[in-house]
Amino acid sequence: MGIKVFFSCLLCRILRGVARLLHRGGTAMPGKYALKLYPELLAYLARDVHTVAITGTNGKTTTSRMVEEAFKDAGRDYFTNRSGANLISGITTEFVLNSTLTGKPKKKYAVIECDEAAARTVFGQMKPEVVLVTNLFRDQLDRYGEVTHTLDNIRAGLQKTPDTVLCLNADCSLTSSLALDLPNRAVFYGLNKGVIKNATAPSVSDATHCIRCKTEYEYDYSTYAHLGGFRCPKCGYKRRDPEIAVTEILATTAEGSRIRLMIDGTDYETNINLPAVYNIYNAAAATAACMEMGIDNEVVLQALASFNCGFGRMEKFDLGARGTRMMLVKNPAGCSQTVAFLSDIEEEFTLAVCLNDRSADGTDISWIWDAEFEKLAAINERIRHVYVAGTRAADMQLRIKYAGIPVEKVTMETDYEKLIDLIEKEEVPVFIMPTYTAMLDLREHIIRRCGGTEFWE
Repeated sequence: MGIKVFFSCLLCRILRGVARLLHRGGTAMPGKYALKLYPELLAYLARDVHTVAITGTNGKTTTSRMVEEAFKDAGRDYFTNRSGANLISGITTEFVLNSTLTGKPKKKYAVIECDEAAARTVFGQMKPEVVLVTNLFRDQLDRYGEVTHTLDNIRAGLQKTPDTVLCLNADCSLTSSLALDLPNRAVFYGLNKGVIKNATAPSVSDATHCIRCKTEYEYDYSTYAHLGGFRCPKCGYKRRDPEIAVTEILATTAEGSRIRLMIDGTDYETNINLPAVYNIYNAAAATAACMEMGIDNEVVLQALASFNCGFGRMEKFDLGARGTRMMLVKNPAGCSQTVAFLSDIEEEFTLAVCLNDRSADGTDISWIWDAEFEKLAAINERIRHVYVAGTRAADMQLRIKYAGIPVEKVTMETDYEKLIDLIEKEEVPVFIMPTYTAMLDLREHIIRRCGGTEFWE
């Protein structure tokens, strides 16, 4: 075993070094080949590391950054897969780079983002102390299948690590159902009734019927999509009272939110260094995970107010007279929430929507017709212009037209350098909504123009 570990780690390090010399990320490929030499390498390297793993459809990267900031502020000696390489190959690469060639860990803690589909194999090898599940939504049907299949992947991974503490979204009927049939101790987080003012029944829902008896859920309140105060009138399955609860949103701006957060019965006020309801969920989730990892509440709250967002997740660039924010979109629920955020902006802005259909995005782009782009028509007078780009720009142009935006306001520009030229001339704030590979491509062009870090940094 020792020889296998040594040569697997050596190969991984060599491949990583070559990739960086060639200005490639080298985030996943080295681990892939190391695992070919020793398939149980991750299990060996992770055995003495205290790990918190974050998985779920939306919010993994942002929540991981929040947890990471708390670890840093608490003085924890940790590492993380900051690049977003969240399959077993990328995770293994990070464990190799933070171990000696003989497999001894260099750092005591790890904050690991894990792909939902990869959870089936990763959790059994990594044996995390804490697993945080953010939410489950329909996402990339060509890769994940139905949302219950994604849930089954996570459950299968957790069945291999019964001592792991689960941090579950109380408002997500799919996520919280993991506590029904797993022996793991679970803690819950969520947004309490009344936090979202004038909430209406969602038009996009991936969980309308009870996961236990198939009866249609009733809701005491909704936050967005299928999240909220669900209950089954037949079998009694319902939202759990969360240990970490957002009890009030005190203020919201384009830059962030101020909330009242209850942690195990104690009320706190804190700022969140990003706007939008989904980031309030991410903050509550990160608080739950950090609490279970033994980090002081005050340290966590300070981290929520000061962390830097992950690449492409509300990331801000010095591009254009008023700056540009990039907001990754990849499924109907997340996209609808981004549109809802834009709807609350009270000044004029320009929007760029970049749609790709490569394998990492999901080749099925029909989800754009389920996303609530129609909300943009209600604020048409505040939208200066809309640019569409990407490999499926024509499809997005059609979607924007049917959403009710006048055609004279919409321009297709598939050349990213020319698109950046147009954005640079804008005198109003600019918001970019790209899918994953479009984000990587466009972001590379932007940082060459106005500076920034590589995606793996």
